[in-house]
Amino acid sequence: MGMSGISQAVFCLIILAIVHTSQAQNSPQDFLNPHNAARRTVNVGPMIWDEKVATYARDYANKRKGDCRLMHSGGPYGENIAWGSGDLSAKGAVDMWVGERQRYNYNSNSCVGGECRHYTQVVWRNSVRLGCAKVRCNNGATFITCNYDPPGNYQNQRPY
Repeated sequence: MGMSGISQAVFCLIILAIVHTSQAQNSPQDFLNPHNAARRTVNVGPMIWDEKVATYARDYANKRKGDCRLMHSGGPYGENIAWGSGDLSAKGAVDMWVGERQRYNYNSNSCVGGECRHYTQVVWRNSVRLGCAKVRCNNGATFITCNYDPPGNYQNQRPY
């Protein structure tokens, strides 16, 4: 194999690694791991991936592909959505939601100093099935949605 053949082989390996890495950021485990890590910190059991919920998430994410607007689906599941101007990862989205933990006051069961209901949905004790999806929008941004079954964030109920 000549030098150009080796260069082409190396180039192909680099492209495959990039494609594999970007697809890996969409795997069920990439969504489940940070969810379950957050749940462990408050002694809540793990979630499982549910393909029916994931199909719902994929269908909705594909509807947002054209505009990437942060709009909730209004569907039958609990839902967290995220937007990133570049390639937002599954972990990056979940970390944003879990980052709201500092604003959740367990004693008053309320948000103090800002939004926290994305966090409470992540750790909602009764939400045990998860389905998420990620799309790159036509404008280059990323839209991510995670759906939770059964839904959480019921008024006057604590998440855990």
